[in-house]
Amino acid sequence: LGQRIFQQPFSWKSLGIDIRGRSRTLHINYRTSHQIRAQADQLLGPTVSDVDGNIEDRHSTISVFNGPPPEVCSFDSIASECDAVTAWLLNRVNEGLAPHEIGVFVRSDAQVPRAVAAITNAGIPFSVMDEHVESIIGQACLCTMHLAKGLEFRAVVVMACDDEVIPLQERIETVTDDADIEEVYNTERNLLYVACTRARDRLLVTSAEPASEFLDDLLLNH
Repeated sequence: LGQRIFQQPFSWKSLGIDIRGRSRTLHINYRTSHQIRAQADQLLGPTVSDVDGNIEDRHSTISVFNGPPPEVCSFDSIASECDAVTAWLLNRVNEGLAPHEIGVFVRSDAQVPRAVAAITNAGIPFSVMDEHVESIIGQACLCTMHLAKGLEFRAVVVMACDDEVIPLQERIETVTDDADIEEVYNTERNLLYVACTRARDRLLVTSAEPASEFLDDLLLNH
């Protein structure tokens, strides 16, 4: 449920199919370390309900393995962020990760050049994935958060999480109703959640000041 990144979820009930009492929530996470999952969960509420009235208690979800704590860093400039991401990527390669085990995500196409610079400086082969280009063996994957769902990498960088980038200011400016604004915030949170939970073992989330307000949530209790 936390990986819902588009406006309205699918409803079985709308099709006349009542699954209440017959549906089961997956409570064991085999894909993401406990540390990454627990920190990413802070982007969402303790419970999530779908349009059929099913409630998921996020606190009941467990991961089956541990890993290093995620790193959430904000820098005073885009150049400093780029240098830090380059160094982090080089450390992962020196630890033995292959390029195709690394994913880099940004909110939208406007932030892609920042990620390109960081990966290029690290000397890591990479491909920019879009709707027509899939990830390639031997190359790191760079794409927007909307394309992240379903992907999995041992190490992930989520770059350019700046104020007005996520939540995207352009989306906020198009709505005036409180309910619509809340929906924008929820879907933007879910986008970041999905990007963060593509990481199996290592996660780095970065921004250039001023940082997104969502990073404060990621840092709660840490």
